Formats: sequence, structure tokens, C-alpha cells
Amino acid sequence: MKKKVLAVALAAAMTVGTVPAAAFAEEAEKPYEGVTLSMWIGTSVYHDGTKAILEKATEELGMEFEVEINPEGTEGDNIIKTRCASGDLSDLSVYNSGSLFTALNPKEHFLDITDEEFTKKFDDAYISTVSQDGRVYGTPVTTTSAGAVVYWKPDYEELGLEVPKTWDEFLANCQALKDAGKYPVYLSAGDTWTTQVLFLGDNYNVLAQNPTFAEDFTAGTAKFATDEAALASWEKYADLVDMYQPDYTAATYEDGLEAMATGQATHWIILTSVIPLMISAHPEAKENIGVFAIPGDDPEDVGLTVWEPNSWYVNKDSENTEAALAFLDFWCQQESQDLYVNNYGANGPSCIKGYTLPDSVAPAIREDMQAYFDEGKTAPALEFLTPIKGATCEQITTSAAFGQVDAETAAQMYDDDCKKSAVQQGLGWE
Repeated sequence: MKKKVLAVALAAAMTVGTVPAAAFAEEAEKPYEGVTLSMWIGTSVYHDGTKAILEKATEELGMEFEVEINPEGTEGDNIIKTRCASGDLSDLSVYNSGSLFTALNPKEHFLDITDEEFTKKFDDAYISTVSQDGRVYGTPVTTTSAGAVVYWKPDYEELGLEVPKTWDEFLANCQALKDAGKYPVYLSAGDTWTTQVLFLGDNYNVLAQNPTFAEDFTAGTAKFATDEAALASWEKYADLVDMYQPDYTAATYEDGLEAMATGQATHWIILTSVIPLMISAHPEAKENIGVFAIPGDDPEDVGLTVWEPNSWYVNKDSENTEAALAFLDFWCQQESQDLYVNNYGANGPSCIKGYTLPDSVAPAIREDMQAYFDEGKTAPALEFLTPIKGATCEQITTSAAFGQVDAETAAQMYDDDCKKSAVQQGLGWE
């Protein structure tokens, strides 16, 4: 198969004329001069932050990069599976962490990096999503993100509201906002995938009440329709039916970015990756946007459901493994991470231990979200803990958000949908 390759010229341009001897000496000190690393990387990752680190790696280490852009999504899943099967992987690939990663049989295709020094920098939550049989294979590409409540702080200040610690307190805040003539919750159902975030982002609360839910669900012994904590995630949709803005059925993700960045609604239950996008379009929103976790029932146990980042994986059969590992070590250094964040932004706290986000990052991420990480109040999204996810999740959550189905019906529909996935994977569901 002919690859569509984007050649990235990252070496510094040479000036015609006499070059001082010192310059030649400096060039000679670059340990990977003449090495070109091939990369398979998605458009959502190949941005200014990544490019800045690649340029710096060429400047300091000497290596250059040949970048192939992958289509991501289902098409990207199929391509990397084919590449694994045919032995046609790039030196470095960017792919999901969690269940999709483990489905690739990583020990057969990717380099074991467990004993590399830079791997010791990764936090345990991240390591759990890029490990198999106790061995580590991935390096985080970017920061974490979370399924949470993004909110407009001036509305809270105006009405004297406090960040809620329980779902009932959240609903009371919503009612106070509605009574004041504001739109309590923004729903962007024109892009149905966004309606999933309330359900998926509630996983911390499910695990807080039933720590083995993910394992039991994978085994087919726990279901959303019959587990009290899991059913509560679906019940929350019914509580919000009367809290949306008027155009909620047609409003898109892009509409939500604009509305929340300008204070047209107070809450948006969404992935925190929206925050740098909102601030990029409306810099004044940086101090007005806040984040809090989707609350459960226990005010003493409030935590974030976290989406771990995509990861770098090294081709086990690459002829450039030494250079690839040197690049990953370079990627994880403080200066490189600062370069990434200052050029792109951050969706959440880093999963590199000890790394402090620079002041350029919004307080919503650098302070609000970081507090949950510092307190150990985080849990991975369910998709990082089980290979099972219903194919029609967003259609079911949209129906629940519209009030077209009740919680029990929605949960049973989702269980039935997940059964198809479990049977296809041979997981023994009955």
C-alpha cells in the first residue's frame, strides 16, 4: 500500500558561505544526526505544540522526522490493526491508551519501555492504561482531560452560588439560575456525541460506590440497569430535561464553545478539552471559566472522571529504537512539556509526576482540575477499564437527555447494545 507521507523538514536551514569550525563541532555533537524517525500521527495531535517539540529535538538531538497523518477514528483503528498484522508500523505511532491499545496485543508489536528512566515519571493512573501483564508500552502525548461541568463563574458570583458537592446541590443551583432568568445547562445535541459526557463522566461516582463495577461489567455480572450506582448515571438525564437553552436539539459543539465562552449559559457538561478552544477564541474567558466534577451523592467523596491521553508507541522491530527512546525521553522533559503547553495549551493536568503547568494555562485547569489530582480524587473513564462500549451510546444518551426514554429503559437499551459488543469479543455474556 502506498503511503501518503508528509515529509517534515525540521533541521535548521544552512546559510551559504563560510561556517565557523565551532559550528561544525556543535553539529557533530548531535547524537542522532542523520537518523530519520517515521511517525504515524493523527491530525488532532499534529499541531503547534507537537511541531515545536519536533523542531527542538532536531535542533538538539539531530534527528529528523517523516510524518504520516492518520485519519483517526474507526478508519485509523482499522489501519493500525492492519499495520500490526503486516509488520508495517512506523518507528513511532500515536494511538489510544486503554482498551483499544490492549486489543492490539502490544507485546507482539510495541517496545517494552518499563525499565526506561523516563517511564518512572508517569503517574499510576496513566500507567494502568498503557500496560499489559505488568509491562509498560506507552508514553503520554498530551495532558489528561476530564468529563466534567464547565461553568461560567460570573453567574455563580452574581447569585452567591457555591460549587456543588452533591447532585442535589447541583440541581438546586440549576433551579436558582433558572429562576434568575438564566440558562442553567447548555446541551449541544446537534452533535449527539456530546450528550454522552454526563453518562461517561459519572464513572467516578459509579466506582466510588462499586469499585469492581468495571471488572464485573466486563465479565457480564454487573449491568447498568441493575446496579444502583450505574443506574444513577442515567437518572441524572431526567433531572435536567427542563434546564436547557431553547435551541438544545439543534445546537452544535461549535455553538457550545461560543455560548459558554461568552456567558450565554452557566453549565456545560462536556470534556475539558473545550477550555483552550474557548479561550483561544475569547481570551477574556480565561478568568471566567471554571470546572468542577460531576457530583454524586457523597459530599466527602467528589472526584473527576479522567480521559487519559493518547500515547506514543515504539515499533518493536524498528531499526531506530535507540533514537526513538531518546526522543521519548526528550518529550517528557520539563522544557519540552512547557514548549508543548505554551504553543498549544492543556486540556487538563499532566500525567507526568512533578510537572507543574505554566501560568499561561487557564485557572480552570491549573487550579480547579489540579486540585482533584492532588487529592487523589480521580478515576479513569470506563472505556479505559473495559473493552466494551455500546455502538449506539450517543443515540441512547440523546434520547435520555430529551426525556424520550426513562432511566430504566435507557440503561436496559445500553446493556443490550453492550451485549452485542461482548458477544463479538467472545467475553461469554449470556
